[in-house]
Amino acid sequence: MFFDDKWLDIAARGSILTALALVWIVLLIRIVGLRSLSKMTNFDFVMTVALGSLLASASQVTEWGAYVQILVGVAMLFIVQIAAALLRRQSESIEAAIQNCPVYLMRDGVIDEEALAKTRVAHSDLIAKLREANVMHFDEVRAVVLEATGDVSVLHGDALDERLTQDVEEA
Repeated sequence: MFFDDKWLDIAARGSILTALALVWIVLLIRIVGLRSLSKMTNFDFVMTVALGSLLASASQVTEWGAYVQILVGVAMLFIVQIAAALLRRQSESIEAAIQNCPVYLMRDGVIDEEALAKTRVAHSDLIAKLREANVMHFDEVRAVVLEATGDVSVLHGDALDERLTQDVEEA
């Protein structure tokens, strides 16, 4: 029979271990803060992916030692992320090593084709982001920035406060 005791044991173990691992992750997020799952840096993105991978692994373990190792690995991800954030705040060179710089894709209504090529952003993707931002005319666009997180920011209107783009690089 398909649903014998072996299958029930496997299903119960997978469910319970996944739930416990998820509670562990939520507890750590409550301790460390929501910033843990932000997309502010490349490191944060990798942290989120790694957490998902470890959670998936936790649901499949068959030995307690492996399960504890996964829970310790999850905790270490949070510890390393905290350490990296503290180091970034204290050192500009570490900040530069960990973080990408935002790049102009468009400025004052003119698309920077060189920047699109360098960042491998398709022209059609840029146009889609302009539409999402409700841009009606290119001449309304003060800047389009590919952020360090991979997000695209569209700044449009009559004027641009240069403080908003002081860390943005030309292609």
